[in-house]
Amino acid sequence: MKVVLFAATVAWAPLMLSVITRPVPVRPLIVPPSVYRLAQLTASVTFAVAVPLPAVTESSLAWTFSGEAEFKEREKGQPWLTHRLTRGSLFLTSGGAPYECRWRTLSSEPFRTMIVFLELPLLRRAFAEVFRDDAPRARLRDLSAFTDATLDGYLESLRQELMRRRASPLLVQGLAQAMAVHLARHYAATLREPQRENTALPGYKLQQLTAWMAGRLEQKFDLGAVAAQAGLSKFHFHRLFKAATGLTPARFQQRQRMERARRLLRETKRTVLEIGVEVGFPNPSHFAQVFRREVGMSPGDFRRQP
Repeated sequence: MKVVLFAATVAWAPLMLSVITRPVPVRPLIVPPSVYRLAQLTASVTFAVAVPLPAVTESSLAWTFSGEAEFKEREKGQPWLTHRLTRGSLFLTSGGAPYECRWRTLSSEPFRTMIVFLELPLLRRAFAEVFRDDAPRARLRDLSAFTDATLDGYLESLRQELMRRRASPLLVQGLAQAMAVHLARHYAATLREPQRENTALPGYKLQQLTAWMAGRLEQKFDLGAVAAQAGLSKFHFHRLFKAATGLTPARFQQRQRMERARRLLRETKRTVLEIGVEVGFPNPSHFAQVFRREVGMSPGDFRRQP
């Protein structure tokens, strides 16, 4: 299993999330800033373990455009909720606590889902137009496995446009605005009290930080350095990061190290000592101890598995 995540930044940049069994060539999807970000999720396997999804500030819209799957989701520690997804199935998530999901495919057709993250300024403009004075109290509802012919059409147009050699920023922006207004009209409600400012990390910022951490696994973890990358104090960053991922920054990097170690043990012939050094454990005994605690077996036993 390999997870690849390319994040949008303030400037034009590709963003794609692919969950695949092996590397495959995929064209980057180019998106304009301050409108939305897009991810594409592709799966052709059964997940035996839960995949954690972090909490981010933006609302997201997930749309299945290929295949069929049994999909399970839950908030941390809660019972699993099961849905059957087919082409056109939608999930609307308003942001908040991290949650987990897993699925298994039910057909030979690849299961593919496109995820669009709507920027907060865009949604606020849509709320202002639809709710006027009540806009500060407007919030999108969380909905799972529903269908909507209008959104289906918008998302198909968006996908086709983004696969063009030169996508039109004007057309993409128009589709994003149309989706935001449609969501505000049909899937939003007003709360009794004005909505509090979401304190989660923006999705693109979270990905930038985790990618920065992944590029420095051989170095000693430094909370201050990571917080500086986020432009936050150590205390504030630690709190926001844990709210988004369910893990402290140090614990998250430990998991990154073990994931890298497992991949290198499976896919290379490098020695256990070399792999330990690459993931930040120059002491082989310490590496073996942590690996056994996290994975349940020694690095050597893990490598010898069929």
